[in-house]
Amino acid sequence: MHEAMEIKNMPFKVGQTLTVVGIPDCDAKRFIIEFGHDIQNYIHINPRFDYLGNKNVTVFNSFKDGKYAEEIREGCFPFRHGEEFKVTVKFLPTGFLVSFCSKSAINVPNRLGAEEYSFFRFREDARIISVEVK
Repeated sequence: MHEAMEIKNMPFKVGQTLTVVGIPDCDAKRFIIEFGHDIQNYIHINPRFDYLGNKNVTVFNSFKDGKYAEEIREGCFPFRHGEEFKVTVKFLPTGFLVSFCSKSAINVPNRLGAEEYSFFRFREDARIISVEVK
C-alpha cells in the first residue's frame, strides 16, 4: 500500500478533463482516485481487483460531510496488476463522464454540486505517474 498523495489548489472546472495515469501494484486489492473540496467532501473512483468480496469492478461514489452516498458500479474493468492504466474524467455541466475502456464511459453525477474542485487524493495500491487537468 502506498501512502496517500494529495494535490491541493489545482482547479478542475466544468469543461475541463482530468487524466490520471498510474500502475497498480502486482498484488493490488484496490486503488482510489478522489477529487473534490477536501477529505470530507469528494467524488470517489475505486477500482477493486479483490476487495471486500468485490472482484474486478469499479465503484463510484461521493463522500459528503462524513457519509458515502449510494454506490454506482461499472462492469468494465480494464485494469491489470502491474500494467499502466489511464482514467479520464470529463467535467460536464451535468456531472462527470469517466472513461477507462476504449469502448465504455460512465456518467457519474456531481452530487457535491460545485462547478469547480481543487483537491485531489490518490490512495491504496497504485503508483501514480501523472495527473493532468486540461
